[in-house]
Parts: sequence; structure tokens; C-alpha cells
Amino acid sequence: MKILTQVGIIFGICWLSQCIEQALPFTMPASIIGMVLLLALLGLRIVKTEHIQEKSDFLLANLPFFFVPAVVSIMKYADVLRSNLLALIAVCVVSMVVTFAATVLAVRLTIRLMNGGKKK
Repeated sequence: MKILTQVGIIFGICWLSQCIEQALPFTMPASIIGMVLLLALLGLRIVKTEHIQEKSDFLLANLPFFFVPAVVSIMKYADVLRSNLLALIAVCVVSMVVTFAATVLAVRLTIRLMNGGKKK
């Protein structure tokens, strides 16, 4: 019964986020709405981590399987990817550098805040 409850909570949040997406006057992915909704429910302690721990761990452990259909679909467009290969590589490199820089700045800010604002 515990597993059914956990699945019910997770899929209930997914269903609610789909409903919210349909009701919004602007475009926002239901997955983002669901994550924000789950964060709010966890933050307000309406849903506790114990309520969804086992199913969340299961889903995270099997996450690569959820990407198989997307990768197979992308393979249909191999010729388009080849024709835009340099642009794709440039986007990947630039986004990687920006992500690394943002991570470094976030870690430095976090360390500074944890040390009480003192610089080393």
C-alpha cells in the first residue's frame, strides 16, 4: 500500500501540473510546474520526503531508460545534425563554459555566506 501511495502522490502532482499548464494563459512546461509544485509542497511540509522516497529513488535509479525514446527519435534526424554539427558543438562548448562559471560563482558565494561574509 505504501508504494501505491507514493506513486499516487507523484502522479497526482504530475496530473495537477498538467491541469495548471492548460489553465495558464502563457506557455510553461508542465514538468517545470510539477517541480515547483513539489518543491512548494516539500517546503510547506505538506508532503514529507518519506512519503515519496522509495519511488523517487526508483525513478532516479532508472532515469537513463526514460531517455532511450528521445535518443532513438533524434537518430531519425542524423542528417540534420551532421549539417549543423559546428553550430551544435559551439553551443555545447559555450553552454558548458557558462555552466562551469555559474557553478564556480555559486560555490564561492555559498562558501562566503557560510563563513559569515569573510573573504579568504
